Amino acid sequence: MHHRMLVRALLVASLGVTSLLGCGSDEEAQPSGTLGTSCDPHHDPCNTGLTCSEMPDGDHRCYADTILRGMVKDAATGEPVEGAHVMALNDKGAPVTDVAKTDTLGNYELTVPAARGADGEPIDSKFTLRAEAQDYQAFPQGSRVALPIAVDDAPLEDNRYVVENALTTVDLIPLPAGDRALIEGSIVALAGHTDAPVGGVLVVAKGGDGVESGISDKSGAFSVFNVPAGSQELKGYGAHLQLESKSVTVTTAALTGVTLHELDAATTTVSGQVQLVNAPGGSMTSVMLVVEDTFDANVARGEAPRGLRAPETGAPNVTGAFSIAGVPAGKYVVLAAYENDDLVRDPDTSISGTDFVYIEVKSGVPTLEIADGFKVTQALATVAPGVDGPEAVTEKPNLVWADDSSEDGYSVRVFDALGNEVWQQLDLPAVKGDKTVTVKYEGPLEPGMYYQFRVNSWREPSKGGERTSISTTEDLRGVFFLPAP
Repeated sequence: MHHRMLVRALLVASLGVTSLLGCGSDEEAQPSGTLGTSCDPHHDPCNTGLTCSEMPDGDHRCYADTILRGMVKDAATGEPVEGAHVMALNDKGAPVTDVAKTDTLGNYELTVPAARGADGEPIDSKFTLRAEAQDYQAFPQGSRVALPIAVDDAPLEDNRYVVENALTTVDLIPLPAGDRALIEGSIVALAGHTDAPVGGVLVVAKGGDGVESGISDKSGAFSVFNVPAGSQELKGYGAHLQLESKSVTVTTAALTGVTLHELDAATTTVSGQVQLVNAPGGSMTSVMLVVEDTFDANVARGEAPRGLRAPETGAPNVTGAFSIAGVPAGKYVVLAAYENDDLVRDPDTSISGTDFVYIEVKSGVPTLEIADGFKVTQALATVAPGVDGPEAVTEKPNLVWADDSSEDGYSVRVFDALGNEVWQQLDLPAVKGDKTVTVKYEGPLEPGMYYQFRVNSWREPSKGGERTSISTTEDLRGVFFLPAP
């Protein structure tokens, strides 16, 4: 703390000396790009070590860089991953940095555009990380979510505000052995469209052997790792941006220089209705679009492009009608109550409004109203492990959830981070008199692999027929892992 106060005093003192020297003539004024001077965020003319930072009054001034510093490791071995790509995103899912590549020790640094207080210190800014590497599953993906990293109170270190903590260390899960290649390219805006949102575009490569994806950085550069050899169809998705698709052929060598050009075509506004059923008072949810090619119905997971969410950013606020603007052409799955809001899609598939909703958005169509409604109900509460985020365990854990008082039984399934179902108990009896239900997990527990348990409560039919699902645990809770040795 004393070191930070001393550095701040020196910085302020240097400004004061410069101001005194500048008294008398414009020629002696403090040079632009130096500490505390006004700047243009679109051109960032600040000197090395300074960032063009937004001030409370809306002005921008040059202040000391705010740095996210961390490392990328192999989740199974704990060894560093060299050459991983890391970028920082804001609360809208848009990148605010270009890619940083990790060194031989797995280390990286990212300079982020943190908002500032009147004294130039970073305030009220949070960022998330995305990391990718060849032969590893991208982070975040599936039930592994990226938690927000706050930069408030970042300590001064060598005249920079540095954030380095557990959230800036990323563990990547290794993929099974196989021949995979890399596609690199860029998103190219229309001529004269200088403010085109080319960053944060989800680029999907679809071929005969599966689907891989990547996200473009602030400048529009993208990398899609782990693409199998053969013909691939590349498509890009991001709010308020219509892009061409492109067919490419991938070999075992990296394919570079691929471009996806912006099209001169309008996007679409998608709207619909959510119905909250048996939900606590004051409940609100969100709705998002995920690209159909990336969707796995077994685990209800898929890649959601930047901005294709209602609300676009912030806490869930949907209680009925919703609208998502700027949707580019493509096929999507509409997911309601996917985030941790104590709500879930009603699992009773015998009634309308509970199946997954698939839509196709066509270019040139200004609006699309979804005919199917979405029934959302209260979630079956997850107790342990992983109620608020991935939880480290030292042995096979007890899986604990809140009792559903009207159930006849439960089904429990456990999936690994690659989407494989690795363990199940489908006929657990009802529990009476206890507030929670506990089952010992007896499936695999490999170091570095992440697992998620999901529970479904059900009721037996009165006269034959099939079981009726009542409720389920939430899509992103119940994640646990055994740390690497």
